[in-house]
Amino acid sequence: MLRHRLHHIHMVQRAFLWAVGDRAAALTVTTPAEYPSLAALKQYARGTHDAFDQFFAGVSDARLEERIAMPWFTDPPLSITVTEALTQCAMHSHYHRGQNATRLRELGGEPPLTDLIAWYWKGRPAPAWT
Repeated sequence: MLRHRLHHIHMVQRAFLWAVGDRAAALTVTTPAEYPSLAALKQYARGTHDAFDQFFAGVSDARLEERIAMPWFTDPPLSITVTEALTQCAMHSHYHRGQNATRLRELGGEPPLTDLIAWYWKGRPAPAWT
């Protein structure tokens, strides 16, 4: 279940990145079965984060304020700004990270601290995976 939810987090992040991008290519939907090991899933997740880094390196303030149609909401349609879409992406990810933290504790593990304010307090350290 944890591995499936981790895949879901990164698949949804890629969907939002596609939605705020140029949509020139079709959205590539993947499944957890395509990443049978945690190492493979980590590589997939790293690719997601790299794609976001590239997006943010080139996005303008004007683009962040543009409205986009969210393709998976059709009845009624949903139009939000790129900033709102990216905010939803982050909130969705954090929600599922909380679920995974709860499950890790149930299994006897100790999940990492993910509170944003703790990151600010610790001086905004770089990710541990770099």
